[in-house]
Amino acid sequence: MAHHIVALITQYGLLLVFLNVLVEQAGAPVPAVPTMIVAGALAAMDKLPLSGVLAVGLLACLLADFAWYLAGRYFGGGVMRTLCRISLSPDSCVKQSELRFQRWRGGVLLLAKFVPGLSTVAPPLVGAMGLRAVPFALFDGIGSLLWVGVAVSLGYVFANQIDDVIEALANAGSVALMLIGCLLALYIVAKWWQRHRLLKTLRMARITVDELNEAIEDGRTPVVVDVRSDASRMMDTRIIPGALLADVNSVDRIAAEVPIDAELVIYCTCPNEASAAMVAKALMAHGYKRVRPLLGGLDAWETAGFPVHRVPGQEPEVVSHAA
Repeated sequence: MAHHIVALITQYGLLLVFLNVLVEQAGAPVPAVPTMIVAGALAAMDKLPLSGVLAVGLLACLLADFAWYLAGRYFGGGVMRTLCRISLSPDSCVKQSELRFQRWRGGVLLLAKFVPGLSTVAPPLVGAMGLRAVPFALFDGIGSLLWVGVAVSLGYVFANQIDDVIEALANAGSVALMLIGCLLALYIVAKWWQRHRLLKTLRMARITVDELNEAIEDGRTPVVVDVRSDASRMMDTRIIPGALLADVNSVDRIAAEVPIDAELVIYCTCPNEASAAMVAKALMAHGYKRVRPLLGGLDAWETAGFPVHRVPGQEPEVVSHAA
């Protein structure tokens, strides 16, 4: 069985590269870079066609990305919220405002695959923002080719060293397969633990939509702050009437506009109110005593039948009163 592993990789290398890249780009936590590096090394040994490795890697990227692009184009913000709920890399969703998608437009696709967690998020986001199919295919194709090319080139250049590793794995037989499986399992567990720690740190008292509506009707209207990114508001123009428009990087400017003794309610549309809780904690560190995230966020507010306003689908001021 020792050398059957290498023979298997050599025989089905292109198919393995295609499936691995496709599954990873679809959102599964199965890293494809190691597979492409090995494929590049095999290409240097004339065991796989170099052009074939590049072609199947590029094709897999385009297929997965175009599917996400269409999902974002037709289902908008709902797709983004679903991605954030299932993501093992919550930071890529919670802090997406830092990436300024609406300024980069399609250009973000050129480097998206080199940023952990962004590769799956970028295609549906630019689709929801209205990027046309032809520019998407161009930017995504170039970005995908760069990503695949870098990984395959590493394997090609360091083929001798990788050959030694492959030989060692082949000689190890089933032990090597068990080791690879354990490493993959550890990777998934580590990402899950990262998500669990983030959610644990964000636990704080929330205000329900009924409590917020009651406060507004009683005349003790708190300052309501929308902390979604500009890109999120371009996809979903709903806002709670009278809300301040901000983002997770606007804490200092919110503090400059809102009195320190004011009551604040922070909302977003992300799972577990993660962005809202982050901003709430930052404001409490600035000295605010009465600040709470809105439980369920904007979706819960609208589902309860309370009024929402719409803002134009364009980049707003970082902090401004909504009409």
